[in-house]
Amino acid sequence: MRNATKFTTAVLATGALTLGLTACGSDKDSASSDTSGPLVVAASPTPHAEILTFVKDNLAQKAGLDLEVKEFTDYVTPNTATEDGSVGANYFQNQPYLDDFNKKNGTHIVPVVTVHLEPLGLYSHKVKSADALKSGATIAVPNDSVNEARALKLLAANGIITLKDGVGNEATPADITKNPKDLKFKELEAAQTPRSLDDVDAAVINGNYALEADLSPAKDALVSESPKDNPYGNFLAVKEGSEDDPRVAKLAKLLTSAEVRKFIEDKYDGSVIPSF
Repeated sequence: MRNATKFTTAVLATGALTLGLTACGSDKDSASSDTSGPLVVAASPTPHAEILTFVKDNLAQKAGLDLEVKEFTDYVTPNTATEDGSVGANYFQNQPYLDDFNKKNGTHIVPVVTVHLEPLGLYSHKVKSADALKSGATIAVPNDSVNEARALKLLAANGIITLKDGVGNEATPADITKNPKDLKFKELEAAQTPRSLDDVDAAVINGNYALEADLSPAKDALVSESPKDNPYGNFLAVKEGSEDDPRVAKLAKLLTSAEVRKFIEDKYDGSVIPSF
């Protein structure tokens, strides 16, 4: 069992309301200025919490870092908890997602150091190749704006659809200009996409959720993202103003160490790729 505290989606739904983004100023100030306690980091279970737990168990003590890992199963609460000081940092997201989240929620989360890439992939329980998708097939895609755009760009990069020229990180199915197989798109919360595989013809699944569902992006994906010049690396993030917290600096150094690189390469066999 991983040495971390795990929060279920049901608990998070209530917790997100409790956390809010309007905690009193004095609470936020004390959370950001107190660097004497453990650094609490919110993380998705796989691979983020696993990587952090490796650091906690093998590297942190020698570096003088008291590290606590809290697992979250959604893509919202880690940022709201970081914003209000309930946790000191988070590790689960990429830059386009963070930019979109900050803009829509008025949060002030900033990246510290990029650690890894989880290639997005197209998976299916019904066909063995993307070419085998039938006319009118239904594809599940994440419903948050950045990951939906990322999913559509993955399909476009592999010639399955064509998107409008210059479409960015807000692309939706409305931006599809060519759809030779008349594919249908089912928008789901990212965490639900692996569970949809028996109900749809294929699903575009984020790397962490694929791993949790025992899918290998390196071996099972019909098509997957290229790591070359990929803007979707996952990073350690904090609330603006906490970048110089010495605990954060220690963790950033450990997360980009040779030991962590080897751990990622050995454990994930290409399904998670170091970005440092």
